[in-house]
Amino acid sequence: MTTPDPDNSSIDNTRTSAETGPDTGHGAADAALVAAARAYFDERRARVPDFVRRRFGLRGTLELHANALGWDILRAPANMLLSPVLVLARLGGGVARRLDAPRTADWLMSRRVLLPTAVAQATERAIVVELFELPWTGPGGASTGDALARAILADPTLAGLVAARAQAGAQSARALSDYGGTRAAMAEVTTALGALGAGAFAFHSLTPGMISLAPGLAAVLAQQAAIAAFPLGGLMGSAWYGLFPAEVSSGLMAGVGLGLMATGAITVAFAGVIADPVQAAFGLHQRRLNRLIDAMEDAFAGEGARGFTAREHYLARLLDLSDSGLAAIRGLSG
Repeated sequence: MTTPDPDNSSIDNTRTSAETGPDTGHGAADAALVAAARAYFDERRARVPDFVRRRFGLRGTLELHANALGWDILRAPANMLLSPVLVLARLGGGVARRLDAPRTADWLMSRRVLLPTAVAQATERAIVVELFELPWTGPGGASTGDALARAILADPTLAGLVAARAQAGAQSARALSDYGGTRAAMAEVTTALGALGAGAFAFHSLTPGMISLAPGLAAVLAQQAAIAAFPLGGLMGSAWYGLFPAEVSSGLMAGVGLGLMATGAITVAFAGVIADPVQAAFGLHQRRLNRLIDAMEDAFAGEGARGFTAREHYLARLLDLSDSGLAAIRGLSG
């Protein structure tokens, strides 16, 4: 992901002497800077509903997911495998912070574990350029707009001031990266819910993932193959195997399981086409973007203590555990 460079943008990340000295003139300028920044972030919040309608409605999300036609088909499955590592890194960072180990916490929290997908980069560009109206030099075309600089320099007392918080740029970049990761997690959740619905409809069974869906599908395939091969014909085969269901071989079970997992992994690359409009309709995108704005505002104009937490990763991992647990229970019970 490429985000506005805090060292090169019009808002240079250096502390004002208001934080280190008694200069009241600089202190007033710093207060005016914070007021201008908060007004800028308030304006961003007002733009969220329209941005969500344009970018995460059906038409907008189709445009975003056109970028998935390529290497994202491989990156998305890889991110499914890397997502637990991301969760562990974030949890470890939280534990380290509680143990008063800030360097370890910052290192763990700043790890960008997931591979940057083209869809995530297109989404981040849309957020930076269209919602935040900040400079962008990454994929999709450069943009030099800087609404934050305009908001600050509009105050005549700040015309000659170049100021911000030391870690604002780094924290904002990390928040944007974590926001991009939520899309991968929600794509996993959407795929898992699809498997859940398929299992409920076809097998009247709880199947929150491809692993728990595999036994039911393998049993259907084994049953149909046995009926087709029955020597007295399909009608008699249906009657016979209706009384004595066909056994599922371990090879068939493994093949179906691997096939479903591969299908689910590829589906994740495009699951947002369904997930985005649904999340927009329920206000999930709006709430998530507002949390992102809150985190970035705090990084710039506050104490920098409020981070952006990607809770969706934990939901995806919970569904994974449920899927594996149900498959294990059914396997042990025969």
